[in-house]
Order: sequence, then structure tokens, then C-alpha cells
Amino acid sequence: MRLDHIGIAVNSIEEALKTYQSGLGFSLSDIATVEHQKVRVAVLPLGESRIELLEPTDLISPIRKFLDKRGEGIHHLCFKVRNLAEKLQQLEGAGLQRIDSIPCRGLENRKIAFLHPKSTHGVLIELVEEKL
Repeated sequence: MRLDHIGIAVNSIEEALKTYQSGLGFSLSDIATVEHQKVRVAVLPLGESRIELLEPTDLISPIRKFLDKRGEGIHHLCFKVRNLAEKLQQLEGAGLQRIDSIPCRGLENRKIAFLHPKSTHGVLIELVEEKL
């Protein structure tokens, strides 16, 4: 597995970009909306991985719930895997709990699934299948 991205929950992408672009010097490659996840995402390349700024688009967005409970900050780590179904089966065999019963599609229509933080020492982990 390799790090794909770090997801950071923010109240406003525009406000966060002032820090990440002007202050820290990151470039912006894209801003997109993932309708079914009720999130707007700003993508900031970082070597072979990236930072994703996550802004809720709805009051019932999981990102909105996270922000209301914890405030802005790191939301999840995402790792690339070659075969998502195979990796999920392996991880379940090791006792890790999935949030999603079946993988869904995320940003860029990539196949994703999340592991429950209760089984990963408090860290929400996303797995994304690599495009070969």
C-alpha cells in the first residue's frame, strides 16, 4: 500500500486555500463535487500523493457531522491498493471493520471503501483501488 492522500475537513475551501496556497505554497489542481458523498473537494498535489480539502455541501454530509463534532482538521488517511475486494477480504480476516458493506465510487470515479476508526486505533482509513 502507498499513501494516496490525506483528507482534511474544512468549513470553507476558499478560506483554507488562502492558507494552503498563499501561506504554504501548494498549488491547486482541481475542485470537484462528489454529489452522493455531499462533499466538495479541492485537490492539492504533494509529490506522489496529495492533500484533499473536504468541504460539506449539505447539513447531513459526513464532513459536516465531523466538523460539528471535532472542528477542522485531518479527517482520514487514504491508501492505494491494487485489488480493493481482495484487500478488504484480507483486512476483515485480520479483524478490521468496514464502514461500507460494498465499495462505492469516490472522487474521479475511483473505487473506494472505508475502515471504521474503532478498528484502526481512532483513524478513519480509506482504501482506493489503483488504476492500472
